[in-house]
Amino acid sequence: MTGAARPAGTPVPVLDIGGTHVTAALVDPVTDSPLPSSVLRRPLGSDATADNVLDTIARTALELPAEHGPCWGVAIPGPFDYDTGIGRFTGIGKFEALSGVDVGAGLRRRLADRAEHLRFLNDADAFAIGEYHAGAAAGYERVVCLTLGTGVGSSFLRDGLPVHDGTDIPPGGHVHRLTVHGRPLEDLVSRRAIRDRYGRLASVAEDRELPDVHEIAALVKAGNPAATEAFRYAFGTLGQALAPWIDRFEATAVVIGGSMAQSWDLIHPAFSVRLVPAGGATVHVLPARQPAEAPLIGAARWARDTRSAAL
Repeated sequence: MTGAARPAGTPVPVLDIGGTHVTAALVDPVTDSPLPSSVLRRPLGSDATADNVLDTIARTALELPAEHGPCWGVAIPGPFDYDTGIGRFTGIGKFEALSGVDVGAGLRRRLADRAEHLRFLNDADAFAIGEYHAGAAAGYERVVCLTLGTGVGSSFLRDGLPVHDGTDIPPGGHVHRLTVHGRPLEDLVSRRAIRDRYGRLASVAEDRELPDVHEIAALVKAGNPAATEAFRYAFGTLGQALAPWIDRFEATAVVIGGSMAQSWDLIHPAFSVRLVPAGGATVHVLPARQPAEAPLIGAARWARDTRSAAL
């Protein structure tokens, strides 16, 4: 059926590949919503062999109902060559086995007649596109979208499309490549950085395991000064680092998602107070409206966009 014409309402198959899970879904192109019964989330070992990783992704994809379009949208983190479908994961602690591997060819072979084309995009871009079409970024001509999890993902959108080149964005549009106080941003703003800073401020013994970020957030709400300072410093630093790029890009909104955004009431004040563009423009700082579904919606939009490269 892959070669036959399909009605405009045919669901779009998508994959959202992360360091610990892969999600497969069918997205309704009319409503821009994943079909609830189709969303499948499975554990994925980013330290597994290339064949094991690709097998797990393909098995999850093949569990979807077969009646869908022929072109898949595939959101995957970098470093990755999105035009050729080849992994570039080196020295980042995940998907190392996929470095130099033709992920596109491997998945097409495993999906057989279920996939004519794959269109890859960065997972932060997928989140941003989804929020633009069905979430908090809607209506903003220029918007910066951040995903806060183990690190800082970012996407600079102009008229709903990711911008990767130009002097008005960080290299590649990646905020995590910035330096602050002479150090890489993620040394100061990341899951690891928040835990380490709390440990130092609270004088946690080296032989004790540090609490995770959600536990530190709970300590902030309980009035713990070390936890409060760890959050304030991390997200204040992020606001400071982003402010000049908001100026250059002329963005009028920042949309924040990711697992850490669940602590919005703690992140927002620290981030916003330091996000002070030199031009004095008003910048709306907003929580993601579709934190879980936005990457799926964005991947589906990318699959339907004839301007994106199809493999």
